Amino acid sequence: MKADGVQFCGMDSLRRSHACGEIGVGLVGSEVVVAGWVQRRRDHGGVIFVDLRDRRGIVQVVFRPETAAAAHQLAGALRSEWVILAKGVVEARSDETVNPRMETGEVEVNVRELRVLNSASAPPFPIEEDSGVDESVRMRHRIHDLRRPPLQRALAVRHVLSQAMRASLCRMDFLEIETPMLARATPEGARDFLVPSRLQPGSFYALPQSPQIMKQLLMVAGYERYFQVARCFRDEDQRADRQLEFTQVDLEMSFVSVEDVLGVLEQVTVDGCREAAGVELPRPFPRMTYSEAMERYGCDRPDTRVQLELVNLTDVFAASGFKAFRGVVESGGIVKCLPVHDARDLSRGQVDRLERFVRKELGGKGLAWIRVEPDGEWRSPIVKFLSEQELREIAERTGAKAGSLLFFQADNAERANAILARLRVDLGERLGRTDGRAWDALFVVDFPLFEKDETGSLSYVHQPFVAPLEEDIALLEDEPEKVRGTHYDIVMNGVELGSGSLRNHRSDVQRRILGIMGYSRDEMERSFGFMLDALEVGAPPHGGFAFGFDRMAMVLAGAQSLRDVVAFPKTQRGQDLLMNAPSTVPTDQLDELSIRVRVAKPQ
Repeated sequence: MKADGVQFCGMDSLRRSHACGEIGVGLVGSEVVVAGWVQRRRDHGGVIFVDLRDRRGIVQVVFRPETAAAAHQLAGALRSEWVILAKGVVEARSDETVNPRMETGEVEVNVRELRVLNSASAPPFPIEEDSGVDESVRMRHRIHDLRRPPLQRALAVRHVLSQAMRASLCRMDFLEIETPMLARATPEGARDFLVPSRLQPGSFYALPQSPQIMKQLLMVAGYERYFQVARCFRDEDQRADRQLEFTQVDLEMSFVSVEDVLGVLEQVTVDGCREAAGVELPRPFPRMTYSEAMERYGCDRPDTRVQLELVNLTDVFAASGFKAFRGVVESGGIVKCLPVHDARDLSRGQVDRLERFVRKELGGKGLAWIRVEPDGEWRSPIVKFLSEQELREIAERTGAKAGSLLFFQADNAERANAILARLRVDLGERLGRTDGRAWDALFVVDFPLFEKDETGSLSYVHQPFVAPLEEDIALLEDEPEKVRGTHYDIVMNGVELGSGSLRNHRSDVQRRILGIMGYSRDEMERSFGFMLDALEVGAPPHGGFAFGFDRMAMVLAGAQSLRDVVAFPKTQRGQDLLMNAPSTVPTDQLDELSIRVRVAKPQ
């Protein structure tokens, strides 16, 4: 086969002896065979230098006319991303030509024989550390993107992490058991992906949002310790930390307390971080209740390395003359403050930009602020509405002093906390208000069991099978909003790595919880009958967890998006730009599945 006059060759009896990244000073004088992709070619006065790349690294191969005239002539035709195989002798570079930026930079391969295995079209962007192109371009040309070092490192981290977590769980006597990909739809908080059944026309399977029910059934069946690296699917809007299909390291245990499960989670996390990223996490992990996390940090996944905390001032403004804040309190909202001390570097222009960011990007009504000047004067558009007593109370609660800048949010609790939590991290990182730790792992515990939905009805916070704390079961009938669940999260550097809980192993408690959420007895049987029946055949106390494996890989790889640790991800619109999925299918295929398509018109 030929291209541009170049004869393509097979490998025949010539086999690669070393990866490119393995060529070092210990091989000087040895004959090697390397293969890979041409990163770049340079012609220096007749001597041709090629940086040859494979998954293990880059090595410089050199073509000299006096060494191998045929190989030198062929090397003149090489272009970026051509696939070649080169045989030659490893030589030490001279002192002035050593490249300290390359791991193989002290040596080069003096080529005797060259084979062109395949040509390549020009790459759409440089196959380098930073491609400098829009993500949508990278997604359309994902094969080229996957050749870049950051993606290759990230997927290698993912591989090692998977192996380490599997090995850790196996050492603790867990069995790896696969659960079905085709199951029935269950209410788990997101839309199911439905799969039509050809053999049962008009009926549908659902791809699993998680193996939750199946793993609980395995506990009832007596397997006691289960895990699975599980593929899961949720038809929800995409974000940087969400994908339509994702991977969980899923586990469940029988005859356990919360402490037993947390011990396993800590061990698996420590083992995974050590093997995948060389990180030795200090033990035991700190613990924080949900209420403390929300009060101090405004979110249930705090990055405690950031040395800024929120202050609740709701009671200060309950009877305030400042009607804007008092009105929020009277309507059931809150007033919280983010104090930033020694904030002289934050100019009025920067504060104005923060205010616009809160309005346009975070959905807030605005951003009130007070600056304490060097002479102690409080300067702000809202100061004139505050009494001396209120100013003294704010100063005492926030520790305000000369140079302090106070940011306020008065809104419903969810929005006020979310906005200040985001500002807390952004300002903390920008101003260097961190404690210097590279890693911050902690448990968040004692979540509420219920929350009110948009209609004011009670719904579950996480999923309907979470067991309440034993001492709170008595509150189910009369004060369900006060009931705490046995739920726990692992948080790493402000990212929720996963969630779990003890489960309701008694059918009477499970039925009471479903009833509080508005299920009638018939609806319980229709949606959860098989689960409720299983709890009545001898279900042991059990609990478990699901690590968001993609998120964990993202954190350990230092990536900014899940799309950088998943080989073939979807865009924010749920599309695969490389394979043009989703796509339409032929009518005869739809007919075979008894499906008729009607595309709804945009409203």
